[in-house]
Amino acid sequence: MKSTHPQMPQRLLAWYDRHRRSLPWRARPGETADPYHVWLSEIMLQQTTVPAVKPYYETFLKRWPSVRDLAAADIHDVMAAWAGLGYYARARNLHKCAQIVTERHGGRFPDTEDALRELPGIGRYTAGAIAAIAFGRKATILDGNVERVVSRLHRLQTPLPKAKAELWALAEELTPEQRPGDYAQAIMDLGATICTPQKPACSLCPWNADCAAFAAGDQETYPRKAPKAERPQRYGAAFWMVNENGEVALRRRPPRGLLGGMLEVPGTEWGAAPLAQDAALRKAPVPADWRWSDGIVRHVFTHFALELQVATAMVRGRPLADAEWVPIDRLGAVALPSVMRKVAKLALAGAVRKQAAQ
Repeated sequence: MKSTHPQMPQRLLAWYDRHRRSLPWRARPGETADPYHVWLSEIMLQQTTVPAVKPYYETFLKRWPSVRDLAAADIHDVMAAWAGLGYYARARNLHKCAQIVTERHGGRFPDTEDALRELPGIGRYTAGAIAAIAFGRKATILDGNVERVVSRLHRLQTPLPKAKAELWALAEELTPEQRPGDYAQAIMDLGATICTPQKPACSLCPWNADCAAFAAGDQETYPRKAPKAERPQRYGAAFWMVNENGEVALRRRPPRGLLGGMLEVPGTEWGAAPLAQDAALRKAPVPADWRWSDGIVRHVFTHFALELQVATAMVRGRPLADAEWVPIDRLGAVALPSVMRKVAKLALAGAVRKQAAQ
């Protein structure tokens, strides 16, 4: 394992000054970073890519320009604005954190890692990023990009996730006293644009002379990763019912757990075995002339894959008492997660085909 050269942070910062990415949440050179902007972007970027986050970030900032505005928002509006970004516990924690910052801290984010980590949804990495970027604290960060950079520098043989502790220690060795916020963004940029998972641009890297994996020619094999466990498969059925007013029945999921607090198309439980259609219809929320849609909804969650059959029916009035009846043309404005948007797309496509056939 190679030792860290004392000039490495300075070389990286010199590279960053020439090649830094322009991002909506990033302060320009000479500007002071806004802690609200930094926090909002870092929460959104967890498990998500920069291109996916940009429109959500801009929408949130336009609707809720300050942490006080976000704290005062209705949680269902926040969830609706978040819909499609995934990992919905982040949205619930985002709203709760905004309320705590407003109520307990006067609308100002704490400026130390320890205090930041006491807030909902802020872990070790996010606390370090906010402390460094927004407040200029010497704080180490370790996201997926940084893991890749550091593991290649040292040719670390320990596979992820077991390697986390070693990677944190090695990343801390690199973190400088000077310009810690710029350094944090620089090493993230390095991983995102140069030290990429495939075909890294090693000839352009300011650290190529220090990189053990580059010297060995096996940089694309790092970080090492333990074999992934096979993702289990689950099955279920969804029941899409529309009334004469063009309203569709949706239910709100419990606030805790998978897709907590989001709206869903009513359906069966998701089980390990495929559900026969006649058995599924016995679990339908109301008696109706149910028709099965052509095709299957497939969706992959972190810990399992899901297949849903979709049954549709026309109903009179609002026969499902515990449902929210939403006009179909307003579905885009409600907190409908990606899997349920797929259900809606399949059901609506079937309705269009039926009309065309008449």
